[in-house]
Formats: sequence, structure tokens, C-alpha cells
Amino acid sequence: MALSGFKGSQGAPKFPKDINELKREFEMRGLTISEPWVGTYFTIGNEKESQKIFKEQMAFMKNFDSNVIVVAELGGAVHQQPIEPLNNRPKFTNKQWKALTDGLNDLGEQAAEAGMVLCYHPHVGTGVQSLEDIDRLMQNTDPKYLKLLLDTGHLYYADVDPLEVTKKYADRINHVHLKNIRQDILDESKQEGRSFLNAIRSGVFTVPGDQEGAINFKPIFQELANANYKGWLIVEAEQDPNKAEPLKYALMARRYLHEVTGL
Repeated sequence: MALSGFKGSQGAPKFPKDINELKREFEMRGLTISEPWVGTYFTIGNEKESQKIFKEQMAFMKNFDSNVIVVAELGGAVHQQPIEPLNNRPKFTNKQWKALTDGLNDLGEQAAEAGMVLCYHPHVGTGVQSLEDIDRLMQNTDPKYLKLLLDTGHLYYADVDPLEVTKKYADRINHVHLKNIRQDILDESKQEGRSFLNAIRSGVFTVPGDQEGAINFKPIFQELANANYKGWLIVEAEQDPNKAEPLKYALMARRYLHEVTGL
């Protein structure tokens, strides 16, 4: 990451578990942690576990410079199932939506009191995937306490235009994940009813700047600039490192970001 010119990374399972070791390894490379991942389970009645995970990750982030906490509701989610088609993703009832939005408002208020920002990640295979889902979430949560994470790859995969979401919610976007999509693999995956996990393993995702990618990032960056966006731009490859050499794609993405944004 450092060799490619990046300044930080998401937390990851393969990183050192000891916080002092993790900080040492990152600091010697001029890196920091951009965000942790918090999976909640409000829609299936597990508020206690949701609160526990959130508090652990909030405490973890106090060791780093970033103030972002990424959250997604995983109640009933199918995105990690190897053969589960995406049509079986959860569709929340009114009661579940109320539990989710109330829970997120509470976590967001706790984050704000600690000087942090809670950002919701709409995710393929979960109950918040479509534009309708995103609209309902934004309409029923407090803008003071819940921001939106713009993930170009997940939106595009879910037939949601990332540019439309950027324009519509520019004032609430506080974190950005940049993934590109290989259209041919996406089309095949949908036609064959593949699981999300299978599509990833088939190479549906790539990075910004890859000529095989279908997403036009330039107008998205322009809208973010118009909104005076100052947050992280996180490049996510999500590719098999044995098929897509990590350094090659990291450099490809970093060069592209510099060419398009000047960063």
C-alpha cells in the first residue's frame, strides 16, 4: 500500500491482532487505519451484539487518526453464502426497518459524542441494497448521526447509478469506496443466478483506471468536488491475488486517481 502511494487502509482480518504491533507496522510505513467494519443485527432482534461490536470498534479507532466508523446491517444477509442467489436477500418489514433506523440513530449519537462519524454502507446481498432501500434509510435516520458511504461497485452491481446517488446524497456522503465492475462477468453472474461470493471469485470487481471496468468515475469525482468532499477515497480491488497481481492493480488505481483528481 505504501509503495503504491496510499495513505491508509481499512481494518482487515489478516492484520496483526495486537494493537501495538499493528500501529508499529502501519506507522513505520506512513499508514493509518481508515475505518473499521461494524456489522449490526438490529433486524433480527440482536441489539446487544450490535452494541457490543460497535463499542469494540469505536475503542479500536481511538488508536488511529481517522474518525470514521463503517456500519452495515447483516440480519438475514446472503452475501457471504457460497451458493445463495441474491434474490434471496432479506426484505425488511416495517417493524424491522424501525428497529434498524432506531438502532443506527443510537449508534450514530454515541459516535458523535466520541468525536466520530457513523457511515452506512449499502451492501449487495443485504436488506439495504437498492435505491429504494437507501432512500428509506436516509429518510428515517438523523442526518446529524448517520452519514452515507458511497460504494461505487456495490451500487452498480445492484443496478443503482453511483452518480445518481452521489448527486442525491452529496450532503450526507462522508466516506467513499471505489470499486470498478467487469460488465461481462456481472452480466453472466446475474443471468446464471450466481451468488455474490461466486461473482467475486469470478472476477466481477476491479479497480478504477482498469480499462476492463464499466464505471465512469470522472463525473462522480466532479460531484464530490462540487460538494467539497474531504473524506477518504478507499480503493477496493476485491480480486484473487493469484489472478490479479496486487501491486500492479494498486499502482494502476493510484495513477488513475492522481490523473483524474490531482490527489
